[in-house]
Amino acid sequence: MEEKNFYVKDIAVILLGTALYAFGLVNINIANNLAEGGVTGITLILLALFKIDPAYSTLIINIPLILIGGKILGKRTFYYTIIGTLSLSAFLWIWQRFPVEINLDHDLLIASLLAGLAGGVGSGLIYRVGGTTGGSDVIARILEKKNGVSMGRSLLLFDVLVLTLSLSYLDVKRMMYTLIVSFVFSKIVDSVLDGAYSAKGMLVISNHSEDIGEVVMMLLERGVTYLSGEGGYSQIDKKILYVVVSPSEIIEVKRIVHELDPKAFISVINVHEAIGEGFTYAKPTKKLFKKKVTN
Repeated sequence: MEEKNFYVKDIAVILLGTALYAFGLVNINIANNLAEGGVTGITLILLALFKIDPAYSTLIINIPLILIGGKILGKRTFYYTIIGTLSLSAFLWIWQRFPVEINLDHDLLIASLLAGLAGGVGSGLIYRVGGTTGGSDVIARILEKKNGVSMGRSLLLFDVLVLTLSLSYLDVKRMMYTLIVSFVFSKIVDSVLDGAYSAKGMLVISNHSEDIGEVVMMLLERGVTYLSGEGGYSQIDKKILYVVVSPSEIIEVKRIVHELDPKAFISVINVHEAIGEGFTYAKPTKKLFKKKVTN
């Protein structure tokens, strides 16, 4: 019953996040002719050049991507991404039929700040519960799995490509304001999610570290490491669990730890670079030194 309540809360947060994101996109970005990065930016290009409703193009582009990346996303994220994509499309349709006029006195700077704020808060809420709205997130995870390209790098390159293509209907002035949108968006997502796309390291000190580690490996498919430690006051030997996860998985790890040991101590640290299976899927490279063959 408690797990069901978690799902209901998560879905409610995803719906709120997509509603905010769609609101900003329709009533601020589109209303002020500002572009956007990622797959959403492609839908705006299709709107400007071919008058295709973003509510429909969002589904047309995202559904195949989600189906292709289904195995990579994981069961829960897969379902949450479907919900996020469908609700985003629905809210885009609603806000276009029932727009809210925001009088900014043609001030593009304020429009850029508000667009970044609305999009950042909306996306941050979605990422916070482990969901996505499909699009560039799915593409980034596929490239990470198949080609060893880090998510951060592929997301940045994809955004740059889409923004460059947006010059087909935008002038340079509005493109510069769009860059402000992207900057504010990323900072707001960082604030809401506390980490955006960078990896996070988690240290868990508990008397049930092995139980916690087994559940983390089973549910999140993340490798864990046990470090030897000793309590400074109790002088008792303990196993310290160390795991590196994506920011969207932090909440899930906290839930697992809380259920198995409410008294456990958790420390979350920034990881500037994570190399290895689960984060880079790097291709095998030629070895610098060959082993000597002895007879």
